[in-house]
Amino acid sequence: MKIKNVLLLLFFLSTTFISAQEKDEAAILKVILNKYYKNEKVIVKNRLQFLSLYCNKAPNNEEVNEVIQGNELLKKNANSIKSKIDITLNENWDQELNAIFATENKYLKTKVNSCLSHEEFQKVSKRFNDNNQRLMIVSKPIFFDTKYCLVKVAFYRNIEHNNSCYLLFENIKGVWTIKETLNEWST
Repeated sequence: MKIKNVLLLLFFLSTTFISAQEKDEAAILKVILNKYYKNEKVIVKNRLQFLSLYCNKAPNNEEVNEVIQGNELLKKNANSIKSKIDITLNENWDQELNAIFATENKYLKTKVNSCLSHEEFQKVSKRFNDNNQRLMIVSKPIFFDTKYCLVKVAFYRNIEHNNSCYLLFENIKGVWTIKETLNEWST
Protein backbone atom coordinates (compact mmCIF):
# COMPACT_ATOMS: atom_id res chain seq x y z
CA MET A 1 0.00 0.00 0.00
CA LYS A 2 2.83 2.41 0.75
CA ILE A 3 4.42 1.89 -2.67
CA LYS A 4 1.12 2.79 -4.29
CA ASN A 5 0.97 6.03 -2.26
CA VAL A 6 4.56 6.89 -3.16
CA LEU A 7 3.89 6.29 -6.85
CA LEU A 8 0.73 8.39 -6.66
CA LEU A 9 2.67 11.21 -4.99
CA LEU A 10 5.43 11.03 -7.62
CA PHE A 11 2.84 11.13 -10.41
CA PHE A 12 1.15 14.16 -8.84
CA LEU A 13 4.46 16.00 -8.41
CA SER A 14 5.58 15.28 -11.98
CA THR A 15 2.29 16.46 -13.50
CA THR A 16 2.38 19.58 -11.33
CA PHE A 17 5.92 20.34 -12.55
CA ILE A 18 4.96 19.78 -16.19
CA SER A 19 1.88 21.96 -15.80
CA ALA A 20 3.92 24.72 -14.13
CA GLN A 21 6.54 24.60 -16.89
CA GLU A 22 3.85 24.83 -19.59
CA LYS A 23 2.40 27.83 -17.74
CA ASP A 24 5.87 29.41 -17.57
CA GLU A 25 6.44 28.80 -21.30
CA ALA A 26 3.11 30.53 -22.05
CA ALA A 27 4.06 33.48 -19.81
CA ILE A 28 7.43 33.82 -21.54
CA LEU A 29 5.88 33.61 -25.00
CA LYS A 30 3.38 36.29 -23.98
CA VAL A 31 6.23 38.65 -22.99
CA ILE A 32 7.98 37.99 -26.31
CA LEU A 33 4.79 38.54 -28.33
CA ASN A 34 4.04 41.78 -26.49
CA LYS A 35 7.59 43.02 -27.07
CA TYR A 36 7.84 42.29 -30.78
CA TYR A 37 4.22 42.86 -31.81
CA LYS A 38 3.97 46.18 -29.95
CA ASN A 39 4.40 48.27 -33.13
CA GLU A 40 2.52 45.93 -35.48
CA LYS A 41 -0.90 46.84 -36.83
CA VAL A 42 -4.05 44.92 -35.99
CA ILE A 43 -4.88 42.38 -38.71
CA VAL A 44 -8.25 43.11 -40.26
CA LYS A 45 -9.87 42.10 -43.53
CA ASN A 46 -7.39 42.24 -46.45
CA ARG A 47 -4.57 43.79 -44.39
CA LEU A 48 -1.19 42.20 -44.96
CA GLN A 49 0.50 40.83 -41.86
CA PHE A 50 4.17 41.89 -41.72
CA LEU A 51 5.23 39.81 -38.71
CA SER A 52 4.23 36.16 -38.41
CA LEU A 53 4.98 33.66 -35.67
CA TYR A 54 6.57 30.35 -36.61
CA CYS A 55 4.36 27.54 -35.24
CA ASN A 56 7.11 25.25 -33.97
CA LYS A 57 9.41 25.75 -31.03
CA ALA A 58 12.90 25.94 -32.50
CA PRO A 59 15.27 23.40 -30.98
CA ASN A 60 18.24 24.69 -29.03
CA ASN A 61 21.64 23.77 -30.44
CA GLU A 62 25.35 24.24 -29.83
CA GLU A 63 25.02 27.99 -30.39
CA VAL A 64 23.90 28.13 -26.76
CA ASN A 65 27.50 27.30 -25.77
CA GLU A 66 28.67 30.57 -27.33
CA VAL A 67 26.04 32.51 -25.37
CA ILE A 68 27.09 30.80 -22.13
CA GLN A 69 30.71 31.92 -22.58
CA GLY A 70 29.73 35.59 -22.68
CA ASN A 71 27.72 35.74 -19.45
CA GLU A 72 28.76 34.99 -15.85
CA LEU A 73 25.31 33.82 -14.70
CA LEU A 74 25.10 31.41 -17.63
CA LYS A 75 28.64 30.14 -16.97
CA LYS A 76 27.65 29.26 -13.39
CA ASN A 77 24.69 27.25 -14.71
CA ALA A 78 26.36 25.86 -17.84
CA ASN A 79 25.84 22.18 -17.02
CA SER A 80 22.13 22.63 -16.36
CA ILE A 81 21.66 24.69 -19.53
CA LYS A 82 23.68 22.33 -21.75
CA SER A 83 21.74 19.32 -20.48
CA LYS A 84 18.57 20.82 -21.99
CA ILE A 85 19.92 21.17 -25.54
CA ASP A 86 17.82 18.88 -27.75
CA ILE A 87 18.19 19.25 -31.52
CA THR A 88 15.51 16.58 -32.11
CA LEU A 89 12.77 18.67 -30.51
CA ASN A 90 9.42 18.48 -32.27
CA GLU A 91 7.00 20.71 -30.34
CA ASN A 92 4.76 23.59 -31.35
CA TRP A 93 3.36 26.67 -29.61
CA ASP A 94 -0.32 25.64 -29.87
CA GLN A 95 -0.97 25.01 -26.15
CA GLU A 96 0.80 28.19 -25.09
CA LEU A 97 -1.01 30.32 -27.69
CA ASN A 98 -4.36 28.84 -26.62
CA ALA A 99 -3.54 29.60 -22.98
CA ILE A 100 -2.51 33.18 -23.80
CA PHE A 101 -5.59 33.94 -25.89
CA ALA A 102 -8.19 31.86 -24.00
CA THR A 103 -9.47 34.48 -21.59
CA GLU A 104 -7.53 37.67 -22.20
CA ASN A 105 -5.14 39.34 -24.62
CA LYS A 106 -7.73 39.64 -27.40
CA TYR A 107 -5.99 42.79 -28.70
CA LEU A 108 -2.67 40.92 -28.93
CA LYS A 109 -4.43 38.05 -30.75
CA THR A 110 -5.60 40.48 -33.47
CA LYS A 111 -1.95 41.31 -34.11
CA VAL A 112 -0.51 37.80 -33.92
CA ASN A 113 -3.39 36.29 -35.89
CA SER A 114 -2.27 32.69 -36.52
CA CYS A 115 1.11 31.05 -36.62
CA LEU A 116 2.64 29.85 -39.90
CA SER A 117 4.87 27.02 -41.02
CA HIS A 118 7.91 27.91 -43.12
CA GLU A 119 6.09 26.73 -46.26
CA GLU A 120 3.03 28.87 -45.48
CA PHE A 121 5.27 31.88 -44.89
CA GLN A 122 6.96 31.32 -48.27
CA LYS A 123 3.57 31.18 -50.01
CA VAL A 124 2.38 34.41 -48.40
CA SER A 125 5.63 36.16 -49.28
CA LYS A 126 5.46 35.05 -52.91
CA ARG A 127 1.80 35.92 -53.22
CA PHE A 128 2.34 39.53 -52.17
CA ASN A 129 5.82 39.73 -53.72
CA ASP A 130 6.99 41.92 -50.85
CA ASN A 131 10.20 41.66 -48.89
CA ASN A 132 8.87 43.38 -45.80
CA GLN A 133 7.44 40.27 -44.16
CA ARG A 134 9.23 38.58 -41.27
CA LEU A 135 8.84 35.20 -39.62
CA MET A 136 9.58 35.26 -35.88
CA ILE A 137 11.09 32.00 -34.70
CA VAL A 138 11.15 31.40 -30.93
CA SER A 139 13.21 28.58 -29.42
CA LYS A 140 12.07 26.27 -26.67
CA PRO A 141 12.76 28.06 -23.39
CA ILE A 142 15.64 26.70 -21.30
CA PHE A 143 14.80 27.01 -17.60
CA PHE A 144 17.60 26.96 -15.03
CA ASP A 145 18.42 27.89 -11.44
CA THR A 146 14.67 27.92 -10.56
CA LYS A 147 14.14 31.54 -11.63
CA TYR A 148 15.94 32.06 -14.94
CA CYS A 149 15.19 31.21 -18.53
CA LEU A 150 17.07 31.59 -21.83
CA VAL A 151 15.20 31.93 -25.15
CA LYS A 152 16.43 32.60 -28.67
CA VAL A 153 14.30 34.85 -30.87
CA ALA A 154 15.17 35.01 -34.58
CA PHE A 155 13.60 36.89 -37.47
CA TYR A 156 13.70 35.34 -40.92
CA ARG A 157 13.05 37.06 -44.24
CA ASN A 158 13.17 35.73 -47.78
CA ILE A 159 15.87 38.28 -48.48
CA GLU A 160 18.85 39.19 -46.33
CA HIS A 161 18.40 41.32 -43.21
CA ASN A 162 17.78 38.44 -40.83
CA ASN A 163 18.49 38.98 -37.15
CA SER A 164 18.53 37.14 -33.86
CA CYS A 165 19.22 37.46 -30.15
CA TYR A 166 18.94 35.53 -26.92
CA LEU A 167 16.70 36.86 -24.18
CA LEU A 168 17.63 36.13 -20.58
CA PHE A 169 14.52 36.12 -18.41
CA GLU A 170 14.25 36.31 -14.65
CA ASN A 171 11.17 35.41 -12.65
CA ILE A 172 10.69 38.34 -10.29
CA LYS A 173 7.87 37.81 -7.78
CA GLY A 174 6.06 35.44 -10.16
CA VAL A 175 6.45 37.64 -13.27
CA TRP A 176 8.81 36.69 -16.09
CA THR A 177 10.85 39.75 -17.05
CA ILE A 178 13.52 40.25 -19.70
CA LYS A 179 16.72 40.84 -17.76
CA GLU A 180 19.21 41.04 -20.61
CA THR A 181 19.58 40.69 -24.37
CA LEU A 182 22.57 38.56 -25.42
CA ASN A 183 24.41 37.70 -28.64
CA GLU A 184 22.52 40.05 -30.95
CA TRP A 185 23.37 39.84 -34.64
CA SER A 186 21.89 40.91 -37.95
CA THR A 187 22.77 40.55 -41.63
